[in-house]
Amino acid sequence: MVADILLVDDDADLLKLIGLRLSSAGYRVRTAESGERALAMIDVTPPALVITDLRMPGMDGMQMFDALHRRHPTLPVIILTAHGTIPEAVAATERGVFGFLTKPFGSQELLEKVADGLRLTAGPTDTNESDSWRRDIITRAPHMEDLLRQARLVAESDASVLIFGESGTGKEVLARAIYRASRRADKPFIAINCGAFPSDLLESELFGHVRGAFTGAVGEHSGLFQAAHGGTLFLDEIGDMPLPLQVKLLRTLQEREVRPVGSTKTTPVDVRVISATHRDLETLLTSNQFREDLYYRLNVVSLHLPPLAERREDIPLLAAHFLEKLAERYGKTVVPNLAPDAMDLLTAAPWPGNIRQLLNVMEQALALAATTVIPLSLIQKALREETDSIPPLEEARRTFERDYLVRLLKMTGGNVTRAAIKAKRNRTEFYKLMQRHNLELSMFKEP
Repeated sequence: MVADILLVDDDADLLKLIGLRLSSAGYRVRTAESGERALAMIDVTPPALVITDLRMPGMDGMQMFDALHRRHPTLPVIILTAHGTIPEAVAATERGVFGFLTKPFGSQELLEKVADGLRLTAGPTDTNESDSWRRDIITRAPHMEDLLRQARLVAESDASVLIFGESGTGKEVLARAIYRASRRADKPFIAINCGAFPSDLLESELFGHVRGAFTGAVGEHSGLFQAAHGGTLFLDEIGDMPLPLQVKLLRTLQEREVRPVGSTKTTPVDVRVISATHRDLETLLTSNQFREDLYYRLNVVSLHLPPLAERREDIPLLAAHFLEKLAERYGKTVVPNLAPDAMDLLTAAPWPGNIRQLLNVMEQALALAATTVIPLSLIQKALREETDSIPPLEEARRTFERDYLVRLLKMTGGNVTRAAIKAKRNRTEFYKLMQRHNLELSMFKEP
């Protein structure tokens, strides 16, 4: 892959000279005559590296770097300086500038400095290898590319990563990409949703248990930390983890060992933890619902996935990608296209469910499409049904409670005593719950 380099200088002759040197070395070169122009160009298409003069009228090189660094913190910047500005250049490197070149400099010195800068973000030199780690992330949005550049850098370390993002933005997809780019890619990747399990069951899933640790523990069970040994454990919805378990998780991360439920012995584990949440953890910290020490242990590096509404340029790419994959799944020989007005509606929709909602809309539209062009009416119908399908909170709670009771009673064969124990309710309360949802024991007895 040819690296894209942006040159910034108000001296047209110098721009031309450096541009020729870099083009001759095989780089793709763009130029900007001012810092303001450069920032606009970077927002549209981020380069792999920036070379800028320090002294320029209007926005100088350091002012441009400061503005650039806030938006693209991992983009390497090389500053060109004259002899009298060397102390300023040294101070610039302490603020995050990758390096500087003192004028006049030779071609070899320039190319070596550029190669060093590009090695920061290039990753593996093989194109297929360097692209494969992010193969499931479809994007052309500049801020997503910058996020992926940060992800690629952090993948090379063992630092804990905390991914923030709304539901449906692809937090697990990003976690898997980091895992594939890491040195642990040949070891297991294991994911668990911390909000999908009751506290006691989540503890057993994460840390394992020994025989007799609790009712029903008829044998030993290795937890996910042990199963992920040498690899990566993804803790989704970490903000939903109960406080008592947060204490045990913190101890495991600090000591790098696990103690199964009911055991007095510990087992060493080597696991890289990536966690994610859609919740505001800082609010949970102030209300004492999340431990501050665990927060800082997990949040060594934080990555923020934007909602789909903030990366609308990706919607056509994602829609086409989903249609191709869905057509293959359903055995369609021709991948349908979206009518122009249907695509316009997709790009303008609010997308509260983010990428997951877009996938559902594409699947419904493909299933109902009678021609190779998906019309506006099908997209309107799918979007309307997606919105209408979200139930009110009380209805969702009743549905969850009913499903929970049904699962318990099926599991116990209609034995109310056993079901009540598992639900941590007495028999009278359990019968009232059954009555509330019109459930009868006869429904769960074997004929």
